[in-house]
Amino acid sequence: MRDERCQVCGGSLVVPERGRRPRYCSRACQAKAYRSRRTQPAPPAEQTTVAAQRRTQIARAVWRIAAEQGLEAVSLRAVAAEAGVSVRVVQYHFGSKHQLLVDALRLLHETNQQNARNRIEADLADPKALLSAILSEFVPLDEQRRLSLRVLAAYYARSLTDPALAAVFLAGDRSLEDFVALILRQAADSGLLRPGVDPGSTADLLVAGVTGLGLDVVHGTRRGRDVLEIIARQLDQLLGDAARIPAKTSTRR
Repeated sequence: MRDERCQVCGGSLVVPERGRRPRYCSRACQAKAYRSRRTQPAPPAEQTTVAAQRRTQIARAVWRIAAEQGLEAVSLRAVAAEAGVSVRVVQYHFGSKHQLLVDALRLLHETNQQNARNRIEADLADPKALLSAILSEFVPLDEQRRLSLRVLAAYYARSLTDPALAAVFLAGDRSLEDFVALILRQAADSGLLRPGVDPGSTADLLVAGVTGLGLDVVHGTRRGRDVLEIIARQLDQLLGDAARIPAKTSTRR
């Protein structure tokens, strides 16, 4: 064995010929080094932006592979090749393959939410228009939504046996149904909802129904415009010729 020095206090270290090389002489020095790293200045904003862009670039490669070949085809090497980077870069940003899968799914959810916010321009005081805009987000009317549905379908089976993936896959699982139910309740309070309609169960049926119809479009068994017509008919039955909810009861997310 050979003598070396602790990176914190400079004390003597005994480094074995085999095994991991120690960097600190004690746990106290190790803790001090950890605290020092925690208090280092944050990286410049431009570095953070570049890192986020690179993570998104790699995540998009995961999405394309999952959509075209299934989740089983996702590997660090395949993702690196698809993203045009090295395997080392993928490992630097995500660590393991499993973490890559989890983070890519989380980034997909975040991207979908941002895209939906950008597309939904309906007045929050118009329940029919708002519900139409929300439910139409599940219809793959463009390539981005088609890709997203294919990727989520690929993740679904894996999430049944992978708790970490399931936690991301089901994140906020009831939030959409609850929001739709809230809109329906406010419409009922304003006399715009057909009498006898239960907002909670109706919201469940609307969300579940449009999710399945969206997958039908991906499979090619339905057309997107046909699903939009189904949504419109259902909302007509629920809300009729509903005008606008008064401003004082407008919905906010």
